[in-house]
Amino acid sequence: MGKRYRIVAAAIWSALASGAAAESASVPDPDTVAALACETMEASGAQGLAIAVIDAGEVRSVQTFGARNAKGEPLTPRTIMYGASLTKAVFGYWTAMQADRGRIDLDAPIAARLAKPLPEYGNLDAYGNWGDLAGDERWRVVTPRHALNHATGFANFSFLEPDGKLRFHFDPGSRYGYSGEGIMLLQFAFEADGDVKVGDAIAADLFAPLGLMDVGLMWRPEFAANLADGWTETGAVEPHDERSRVRMAGSMDVSIGDMAQLAAAMVRGFGLSPVMRAEFARGSMAITTRSQFPSLQPEASEAERFDIHAGLGVIAFSGPQGAGWFKGGHNDSTANMMVCLEAVQRCVVVMANDVRAERRFPKLIDALLGPTGVPWRWEYPDADY
Repeated sequence: MGKRYRIVAAAIWSALASGAAAESASVPDPDTVAALACETMEASGAQGLAIAVIDAGEVRSVQTFGARNAKGEPLTPRTIMYGASLTKAVFGYWTAMQADRGRIDLDAPIAARLAKPLPEYGNLDAYGNWGDLAGDERWRVVTPRHALNHATGFANFSFLEPDGKLRFHFDPGSRYGYSGEGIMLLQFAFEADGDVKVGDAIAADLFAPLGLMDVGLMWRPEFAANLADGWTETGAVEPHDERSRVRMAGSMDVSIGDMAQLAAAMVRGFGLSPVMRAEFARGSMAITTRSQFPSLQPEASEAERFDIHAGLGVIAFSGPQGAGWFKGGHNDSTANMMVCLEAVQRCVVVMANDVRAERRFPKLIDALLGPTGVPWRWEYPDADY
C-alpha cells in the first residue's frame, strides 16, 4: 500500500476509534475507498476485493483491487464472482415483486399452492427431501414469509443432519433459524406446477430491465473468460464452482458492477409499490440468537440479544443513521456483504474472492458508511474489532 493511502487509512481509523466520525458520513471519494481497501487487504492477507458505493439510490463508484486468480490476473468490475447468499436477498426482493402483483400471498401457507401434499412429492434432488416430512403436519402451515424470515424450523441443509433427513426443529414462524432449505421450499412453491422457472423470471423482472449482463443464477459458459477463483482461510486457491442449477439458496454468479446495480435498485424500490418496498425491509420477526451461526442454537437471554429483525431475505436494523438492512454471503473462499441505509438510500457492497477479507468487513464498512448500528458481532463474532 502506498504511503499516501496509508496516511488516509490511518486518519479514518483514528477518527472512528476516537468517535470523531460524523454520524452521517459523506459519500467516500475513490481515493478513500482505495486506501481502505488496500489496508483491508494488507491486514487480512486477502488477494482480491471489490467495493461499490451507492448513494441516493444510484451507483456512485465501483472499484476492484488485487487478483482474480492465482495467475495474478486482475480483478475487474466485470469479473464474475460468486454471489453466495446474496442470492437470498435478490430472491426476497423478487418475491416481494410477485406479492405486489398478487401472484403470491406472503402469509398464506405454501401448501395451498401445491397440487398435492408436500411429502407426496418425495425427495427431489433439485429442491429438497420433502418426503422426509411425512408424519409431521407442520409443513401445512409454512408460509413464504417464514421461508424468507428463516423461520421454517428446518436446519440450514438436511445434509447437515446426523441422519441426512429433513425435519422440523421448531414450529414454523416461532423463531429465527437460518435455513437454505426454507429458501428452496419457497422456490419449489413457485416452480412445482411447472408454470414458473424462477431463474428465468428473475432475469425478466430484474436483470433485463436493469440492463445487467454479468449476472446469472446458474453457470454460463461465457463467464469463464473473466472469472474469479477464490482463496480459503489457509491461503489455498479454490476454483470457481460451476453451478449447473438455479438454487435460490445461493447459486448466483455476479460481477461487483452488476451487484451494485441490484443493490441500488433494491434500496430505491425499483418495481415495487411504496407499501411493498417498506414490507421488504421492515423486519417482521425479532431475531433472538447470539449470532447467525450455528443456525439451530439456543435462544439468547434478553440481555444477549441484538435489536434486529428478519425481513424478506435481509436483516433489518436501526442505528445512528436510522433504519437499514443487510445481507452477507459466505463460503470457504468467498466473503460478501451488502449494507443499505434507508433514509439516504446509501449502500456499500463488498465482495471478496478471499474469505480472509471477511474479518475486516466491520471496520471497512463502518469507515465507508459511518456508524450504522449493524450488529457486527451477531454476523461476525470472530472479526477484527
